[in-house]
Amino acid sequence: MEKDKSLKPIRVITVDDHQILRGGIKFLLLAFDDMELVGEARNGDEAVHLCEQLQPDVVLMDLMMVGMNGAEATRAIRKKYPEIQVLILTSFLANDLVQQAMQAGAIGYLLKGISIDELADAIRAAAIGRSMLTVEVIQALLQPSKLSSQPVLSKRQEEVLALLALGLSNDAIAQRMKLSPSTIRHHVSQVLNKLGVTNRTEAATTAVRVGCV
Repeated sequence: MEKDKSLKPIRVITVDDHQILRGGIKFLLLAFDDMELVGEARNGDEAVHLCEQLQPDVVLMDLMMVGMNGAEATRAIRKKYPEIQVLILTSFLANDLVQQAMQAGAIGYLLKGISIDELADAIRAAAIGRSMLTVEVIQALLQPSKLSSQPVLSKRQEEVLALLALGLSNDAIAQRMKLSPSTIRHHVSQVLNKLGVTNRTEAATTAVRVGCV
């Protein structure tokens, strides 16, 4: 299919302290006409400066770097340039890292094992302000031990919230937890009340947005 010259490609910069990985992403993105890699940074400080110079649409941000780490750089970029979206691209899925990144303003959290098509889809989604979170990332966000600054939920309610955020119905949650549907309905009602929301979708969205901390 011929490239539509009227569409401006998504401008991307990549931030990683491994040159080989930066080069690999640059090569892989050449396969897509609707995005281009316009800059590379080795650490968070360079990323913030590049955002000022290049004004990209999306930043692919590693987390574990010397100096300013990925979460700190994400926070700085989002504060100075709120129109720039940051996608975390890392090898680590520890729930505290996921939560720090999302609280810093990242729109998504990707693992380096994803396919190039999945990466491209996530970049496209980020460019229009839409988050794409995998089941694994949502589960990390919803680790019960990280709910401490939310209204206190019981252990059972934390489990219900985690399954609710994955899109399961009351009946499916009841089957998973081996409880009656009426008991699950009661727990869901309590979760909504404690989170101060009116429906399941708002509960799931709130849980993911704040990182459940």
